[in-house]
Amino acid sequence: MTDKNLLGKPDPDQLGPEGELRHDRRLGSQELTDWRTPLGRFFAVVFHRISRALGPNKTLVLLLVIGAAIATVLTYIVSEVYEAVTETDGVALLDQPLLDAAIAVRSPWLDGAVTHFTDIAGVIGMPVLAVVTMLVLALRRRSWTPVILISAAGVGSLLMTVAGKELIGRARPEIEDAVPPYETSPSFPSGHTLNATVIAGVIVYLLILRQSSVVARVLTITVAAVFVITIGASRVFLGHHWFTDVLAAWILGLAWLAVVITAHRLYLTTRERDAAGVDPAPTRRRRADRRP
Repeated sequence: MTDKNLLGKPDPDQLGPEGELRHDRRLGSQELTDWRTPLGRFFAVVFHRISRALGPNKTLVLLLVIGAAIATVLTYIVSEVYEAVTETDGVALLDQPLLDAAIAVRSPWLDGAVTHFTDIAGVIGMPVLAVVTMLVLALRRRSWTPVILISAAGVGSLLMTVAGKELIGRARPEIEDAVPPYETSPSFPSGHTLNATVIAGVIVYLLILRQSSVVARVLTITVAAVFVITIGASRVFLGHHWFTDVLAAWILGLAWLAVVITAHRLYLTTRERDAAGVDPAPTRRRRADRRP
């Protein structure tokens, strides 16, 4: 079963937590609730225990809050690596040549088209896209999960953007090298690119969970990847960011997306174990059983 028509009549088989257990536990042949490493199994047990006290949705929110804090720390680490790289040139050697190449191919009509396109990932376009998709999926599936995941993804992306700009404070390219409207906030990381990576990524993840066709999943992922890459390229083309700002945004966005998806996998694992009546603390129970 798939969400072929998001605006059509909902399929009762796909609604609520029961629908999530039926359709969201697998991504192709990959079982998302199957944890193959000791660390993964440990986190699954811990998440299950906490969810018994708070409930699965509240535990998911708690985990995402913790994840956002980790993502902020990750932003600091990436900023330190970034400074080390720029001090020794490294990939920063590409910054000026790529900007010069963009300037060489600019024209009034192309500048206008790219400006309109990059606005999709701006402070208005991306929130509107996120909220509309979130509401459609939530109503379609009768589930809070899309609301929690997309909201957390957006908030985490915003925190990482603000933290990165405050930590580095890098200047943008010179105004004479940029296409108006000009931006004055610090350049690192590219907020448009980071937000596009995270929001597009989590939306694609939620969509492909309900797509049974390999072709549909590949097409969905390809469209999102092209969108994210071209948004990043547009920031360099317009002279609003250096290439390294965009590169760091892609890395940070993918890292935060991995945290969000992992949190959802833990949520699904808890739902599955609750449905199967699995005890979240079997070790403690066995120890109690051995007492005289």
